[in-house]
Amino acid sequence: MNIFKITLFSLLLFISFVANSESQNMAGGVPEIVVYRSPTCGCCGKWVQHLRDQRFKIKDVVSDDMQAIKDKYGVPREMASCHTAVIDGYVIEGHVPARDIKRLLEMKPDVVGISVPGMPVGTPGMEMGGRKDPYQVISFDKEGRYRVFDDY
Repeated sequence: MNIFKITLFSLLLFISFVANSESQNMAGGVPEIVVYRSPTCGCCGKWVQHLRDQRFKIKDVVSDDMQAIKDKYGVPREMASCHTAVIDGYVIEGHVPARDIKRLLEMKPDVVGISVPGMPVGTPGMEMGGRKDPYQVISFDKEGRYRVFDDY
């Protein structure tokens, strides 16, 4: 009977440890994202808050020369939006939903990054009541190839 109690206690302790580790990984498992944004753009701040709400660690960098940032990280003109972010070696351009960033980090495809070109209404940070324009999250690579990563 004593061995049963010890085994049961050990098993419960192990389960508690694993569950605690998983919750810590969910909170702290996403690498820091560096967000470059213009000081005059309000929607960029709303997108940053969307990421914070999804437990991203943010380094918020305000820049007066966003084109230089886009050029530095290889964002094609067709993929451009108002802000540029970098996470774990990937470029995130524009109002990309947090779930797509997490999926990118899990999949680790051979791309430069993902983008929501332009500033579609209804994307994270561009909410306007119930209005939502259809939009796509597009991946882009060094050879200039684009693929639909997600469709909303």
